This record gives sequence, structure tokens and C-alpha cells, in this order.
Amino acid sequence: MDKMPADHYAAVLSRAECLADRAAVDAALDGMAAGIRARLGDKDPLVLSVVTGGIVVTGLLLPRLDFPLRLDYVHATRYRGALSGADLHWQHRPAEAMRGEHVLVVDDIFDQGHTMEAIVAACREDGAASVTAAVLALKEGAAQTDYRPDVVGLTIPDRYVMGYGLDYKRYFRNLRGIYAAADEDT
Repeated sequence: MDKMPADHYAAVLSRAECLADRAAVDAALDGMAAGIRARLGDKDPLVLSVVTGGIVVTGLLLPRLDFPLRLDYVHATRYRGALSGADLHWQHRPAEAMRGEHVLVVDDIFDQGHTMEAIVAACREDGAASVTAAVLALKEGAAQTDYRPDVVGLTIPDRYVMGYGLDYKRYFRNLRGIYAAADEDT
């Protein structure tokens, strides 16, 4: 994989539009925590962070959850560094860990819906007692499935976004805001 030259990185960032600043994302995470607490606060859930983008969201969300929980991860991807998704590839599916558990799946974004729908279905197939899906951002009008996550932090326009776990060609996950890439960069 090629590294992004510093001048290209700076150019992409200079053209990007901020859709949600740090304060808006913090408020969204607080709202997500309240929704999750209401659903799972008495269930001792198993939290599954969706690698890679969900790691950032999970790390920011966990300290807001003031009840017993356990943490694991799932790695299923469609993008693999590209700007659009393809077939789902399983890197890690903790099948045995699901049996009888109340599972919380945390990811950065709900875009077309294929990845989250497949992960939730896999948890159910593997014997989860219940499955709750939580995403920081949901792209308005982008879904290609009937499935929708249970807890959503922010609804954003159907644009290519980055920051807070969301990436652009594997970069910009660490931005303190959610930004839309300029059309010329997508």
C-alpha cells in the first residue's frame, strides 16, 4: 500500500468540510451512551468493536458506559482501503463468545448497511441472546439494506466522510471532527 504524500494529505484536509465538530461528536457519544444504558445497562453485555473504524468510537464510548460489560472485537470488512465496498471478508469472528450473550456491536458508520447487517446476522447465528447495533454516524439515504442500527449518534449527508474512526484511504481516522471530503477527492 502506498503512503499518502504530505502535500496530498494537507490538500485533502484543506478542501474538506466539517460536518460535526468535537463538541457535536461528544454530545452524540453522550446520547449513544444513554441509549445503550437504557437497553443494556442491566444485561452485562459483550461489546464487540468493529475493527478498524469502530475502535475509535468504542474507545470513546466505553468510559461513558457505567455498568458491567466485557470487550471483544469483530473484524469484517468490505472496503480494505478502497473508497467503495465490495464482498464481505471475515478476518475475526468470535463465534463461540456469542452463545447466550447480550451483544453490543459498535462501529463508526452505517453507510450502505451490508457490513453491519452481516455482523448482526452472524451474532444471531452464533447464538447471541440479543444484539444491539450502535454507530456514531448514519449516512442519510445511503442504506441499501432494510436493516438499521438500534443506536445512532449522528445523521450525516451521503458524502465521503472521515474523522473519529472514519477513514479516507486509511488516513484521517484521528481527526477531531467528522469531515466530508471534497468531491474532487472522491
